[in-house]
Order: sequence, then C-alpha cells, then structure tokens
Amino acid sequence: MNKKNYVAIMAGGIGSRFWPMSRTEMPKQFLDILNIGRTLIQSTYDRFATFIPVENIYVVTALAYRDIVKKQLPNIPEKNILCEPSRKNTAPCIAFISYKLNELDPNANLICAPADHLITETEAFIETCKKALHFTSHIKALVTLGIKPANPNTGYGYIQYESLAAGENIFKVKLFTEKPDKELAKTFVASGDFLWNAGIFVWQIKNIVKAFEKNAPEIHEVFEAEKVFFNTDEENEAIERIYPQCTNISIDYAIMEKADNVYVIPASFGWSDLGTWTSAYETFEKDYLDNAVGGNEVIIIDATKNMVQVQQNKLVVLQGLDDFIVVDTADVLLICKKDKEQEIKDYVAEVKRNKGDKYV
Repeated sequence: MNKKNYVAIMAGGIGSRFWPMSRTEMPKQFLDILNIGRTLIQSTYDRFATFIPVENIYVVTALAYRDIVKKQLPNIPEKNILCEPSRKNTAPCIAFISYKLNELDPNANLICAPADHLITETEAFIETCKKALHFTSHIKALVTLGIKPANPNTGYGYIQYESLAAGENIFKVKLFTEKPDKELAKTFVASGDFLWNAGIFVWQIKNIVKAFEKNAPEIHEVFEAEKVFFNTDEENEAIERIYPQCTNISIDYAIMEKADNVYVIPASFGWSDLGTWTSAYETFEKDYLDNAVGGNEVIIIDATKNMVQVQQNKLVVLQGLDDFIVVDTADVLLICKKDKEQEIKDYVAEVKRNKGDKYV
C-alpha cells in the first residue's frame, strides 16, 4: 500500500431524513440500514482498508460520536478520530483534516468521502479511487467523482464536464449545478455531459490548502493561525478556538465551484447517497408487489411499492397502502407518502417543537 495515500471519512451528520431510525444520539452512519450485518460507516471503512493503510484512515465526526466510532471501528488508531466541536458543513470538516495532514506531509494524497453512502461494486470503486490518486499525485488538481446518471433525479447535484479528456476518463469540470427541477434534470441527463455529484473528493494536501487560501480565505486564515498546534496535545483546544470562527458552508460552495483546477472522473460503481428512505427503497430487494421490506415478521396485503422498515420479530400487517414509507421503532411510528419524504426533516422539527428532544 502507498504510505502517501490517506482517507478522511466524514461522519458528523445526523441523517434527519432517515428519522425515526436515525436519531441525534445514533445517526444513520452508525446503523445497519440495509440489514447486511455491517453499519454504513463500517462498510465505508471496509472498502478503504483494502487499499489505504489503516494508520492513514481518519474519521472526522462530532465529539458526541467519538465512542461510537471507537466501538464500531476498533482497528483505526484513536488519534485518527477527529472530533468537531460543532457542525459547520463539509468545508471546515475537510479543512480540519487537510491542515492537520499538511503539517505531517504536504505531499500526502487524500480522499474525502461521506461515511453513509452505498457502493455495491467495490472493485470498480477502488479502481476509480486509485486512478484519482494517481492523477492528483502528478497533476495540481482537485478531483471529484461523478456518477453516470441512471435517471433525472432531482435529489442530487450535477456536474457538467468538458468533452476533451485531460487524462484517461478524466475531464475538466465546466459547471456545478445544485439540485435541479425535474425538467432541467431531464435536460441534463439527455445532454450526456452531466454527472451526479457523489461528494467524494481526491487531492494532494498542499493543493487543497492552496485552494482554501485562494477561494476561502476566511477559513484558511483561522486554520493557518493555529497550525502549530496540530498533531500536538493542544490540537483539541485549537479546534475549539477555530470552529466558532468558521462559516457554515459546503466544500462545493467554498472551493469546488470557484477553483479553476477541478476535474471529474465519470464512474459507475453502484452508488447511492442513501439520503432518503426512497434511496434505500431503490437498493432493497422487492417482493412481487414491489414492496421493500426490512423486518422478518411483515405481512403485506394488497399494498404496493412501499418502503417498510420495522423491528425484528415484531408482527406488522400492512394492507391497502401504495407508495408509502412505514418505519416502526421502539418509540416512534412513521407513516408517510414517499413523495413527501423531503419533508421528513420538517416533521422532525415539528416533533421537536411539540415533544422536545425525546424523539429526535
């Protein structure tokens, strides 16, 4: 394995659209959403551990999840669990690991990836990552992985790329577009030069630090001012000083949409961001009525195209529902139309207003 290659698994989110399974105290990245015997973060670790040295695997998470990470990923060094004092989106998260590694080895090559994505074709994913690492080790580039769209999905951001290749199946990015409406998404897919934005990034550490300095100077300045404390006993105190000064902003807005050296690798490796219950529905096996069922005691009668996730050994009889999400936990039952799933975050907010934090 190449000792210059690193990965940062981003695991600080709360997965509110996967409520009520995903809760603030135990969000979806630490759950076995797909009933495969491994949690999402464990599956993510498993993929990277095949080609990244274990001592080079880092997890960036919330302080509240430190012990969960230690328990679920016992093989990674404890010092590799980096804890954010507050949630400030992906730009400060990536700056944390980048400025830390820059003090250790500015020539290091880093993959930044979410903890909670589904990838079914592991070998294809690994080969794509290796290609990106090779490219960024020779070219001053910021690389993102783009997924060839299977349909005009409105839940993903899109990346438009140039037709002339800069390397083998590597292209300069022309445009990032946030989640489009249905008609625009159809146009993107029909054009053939748009990809889904997977939110997986690859770069040399020195180049992402330069990108922060140029494109997000307000973030660069606060991390640069405290860099002498990284990789020391005073690192946590430095991060406590840094984060209140950071803007809440994604890496896409802070860097990727502004930088002029951004490239994309079009790929297909069975990817889903598992952002919603419908995305989980698409990955589950279906019964003959197109119901996706998690739970071993579920009886379906005259019901079709439902996403059903219930507790093991609890009998659930479902009759007459079409295109619904049904999620049953020990203390919450959610029954919601699939086309309203983007509003689940609003329902969680309503629960919090009316019932406090008990159920969120």
